[in-house]
Amino acid sequence: MNCMILDDDDLSRRILEEFINKTEGLTLKHSCSEPVEGMNILKKNEDIDLIFLDIEMPEMSGIDFLETVHNPPQVIIFSSKGKYAVDSYNYDITDYLLKPVTYKRFLQSIEKAENRTNKGAQEEQPDNEIFIKKNSTLVRLKYDEILWIEALENYVIFNTFKDKFTIHFTMKAIEQKLPTRKFTRVHRSFIVNTSRIEVIEDNSVIIRTEDAAKSIPIGKSYKEKLMKDINLIIK
Repeated sequence: MNCMILDDDDLSRRILEEFINKTEGLTLKHSCSEPVEGMNILKKNEDIDLIFLDIEMPEMSGIDFLETVHNPPQVIIFSSKGKYAVDSYNYDITDYLLKPVTYKRFLQSIEKAENRTNKGAQEEQPDNEIFIKKNSTLVRLKYDEILWIEALENYVIFNTFKDKFTIHFTMKAIEQKLPTRKFTRVHRSFIVNTSRIEVIEDNSVIIRTEDAAKSIPIGKSYKEKLMKDINLIIK
């Protein structure tokens, strides 16, 4: 999970940074002292899966942040005071940690976040299809028809053998809706149908289209997962 810290206290940020950096499966993308900086990062459509959020900060409180950000990723409150706990759960936070936090307690929160992520992935659309809006109609699209999905600013493009479908959606939301057994994220801007991969080179996958081949880059942070998702035999 890609993580962001929002806390004006330098020591607290350093502790969280250390916890995140030594925990497998977590990647620290941003560590911010001001909520406005975090809001601007989310507006750029960066893939943040988990936010560690302090409550009492200058200019904007953690609660204000939760009220302002539309459709935020998972949030774990990291606060020195427990009096905000009840109110914060109204915003569907994942957990509430009281400072100082032990690494053991931190890991318990991460397990909660992972469980929520896995649950969301399991609550999928019907077993082999998805409906996509095109103009004013809904089009049924079989999973096997999808070759790859590509991000384009605030839109995503579904590429099939015969057509392209552009919808206003985030890559993170699309990734959660598609079955993980068939699709895998290989780059911040690309999700591929693993059954359509023809060749995997050093830093790219090749997908055969109807009359050509598409080379898609593999991001460094996604390569290990790709290797786990395919049926790999290495001598």
